[in-house]
Amino acid sequence: MTGSTAAPFTADDYRARMERAARAAAEAGLAGLLVAPGPDLVWLTGYAPPMTERLTLLVLAAGQDPALVVPALEAPDAHKAAGGSALALRDWTDGKDPYAATAALLDTSGRFGISDNAWALHLLALRQAMPGSSYISLTEALPMLRAVKDAAELELMAAAGAAADATFEEIRNVPFAGRRESDVAADLDRHLRRHGHEQVDFTIVASGPNGANPHHAAGDRVIERGDMVVLDFGGLRDGYGSDTSRTVHVGEPTDEERRVHDIVRAAQEAGFRAVRPGAGCQDVDRAARAVIADAGYGEYFIHRTGHGIGVTTHEPPYMIEGEPQPLVPGMCFSVEPGIYLPGRFGVRIEDIVTVTEDGGRRLNTTSRELVIVE
Repeated sequence: MTGSTAAPFTADDYRARMERAARAAAEAGLAGLLVAPGPDLVWLTGYAPPMTERLTLLVLAAGQDPALVVPALEAPDAHKAAGGSALALRDWTDGKDPYAATAALLDTSGRFGISDNAWALHLLALRQAMPGSSYISLTEALPMLRAVKDAAELELMAAAGAAADATFEEIRNVPFAGRRESDVAADLDRHLRRHGHEQVDFTIVASGPNGANPHHAAGDRVIERGDMVVLDFGGLRDGYGSDTSRTVHVGEPTDEERRVHDIVRAAQEAGFRAVRPGAGCQDVDRAARAVIADAGYGEYFIHRTGHGIGVTTHEPPYMIEGEPQPLVPGMCFSVEPGIYLPGRFGVRIEDIVTVTEDGGRRLNTTSRELVIVE
């Protein structure tokens, strides 16, 4: 079992993140940022309140102290959050207008970045309170806000990756043949939690023809000898994400199955080799996709090559054609090409990779060879 040894983030850490976010907003021409409950709020403050009809909203603007508009009944929890002491709490009670209280903190004719998961209920009420205001989603305005991880975050990402690797080393030794996909998925969930994950986001077990569906939900299909099985699993450990995929085979594979797996493995290696500072996100996709296309399977690679990961398991940046965003040291994302043959089988191989000063580093190190299971 792997346990956490990382030091928790402090109020100073969260204060620095909020200052950086406010500066980034100003540089983007925004009057400020409005952050609702969700991953952005957790990353900026360490506070994870419930998402309800009562307004909770972090207000960030350059030149003013961070303020959290919060229901009075939840203010004690906000104050106790890791970044609570870095916040000015503006609590409101039922029967009062929280939107007017928020407007008092803002340039009412400004343009604001607002977190993607803010409820329409709250956004529409803010627009009514500030008719001259306008809004843009945080993903569009500041797509790299959480993308570049500092040393402490990278340590947590590496620990999450190591826990996922330990889970794979255990799952490759469990019986597959004669068991349902959902049974193996339950094993994955149990092992991830035993290796320190507080949250399991997905445990894909896609056997035989189900492997041709990249997001197959593990079901009641009984795994048979001769099946390819795509395993894709991950979640959060100490608040940071893991996500890895390996494809195993129950018993000896055919020559074609080995060949397809080898092509995907070569594509994954090519995508990894394309990772370096200054390269575009799309360059990673192009490198992996070219290997599969040159082998004649281009039409069967039906998704992007990768996605960012951090306090959520899917976030910007995205490794996809049309995304020129340059890679920067500290970015973390998946490299996960695949081939999916309808009605037959699928293969996917995935590592989380972080950009270094001179290339990339894998955060998943289990074998990418085709593993034979029983």
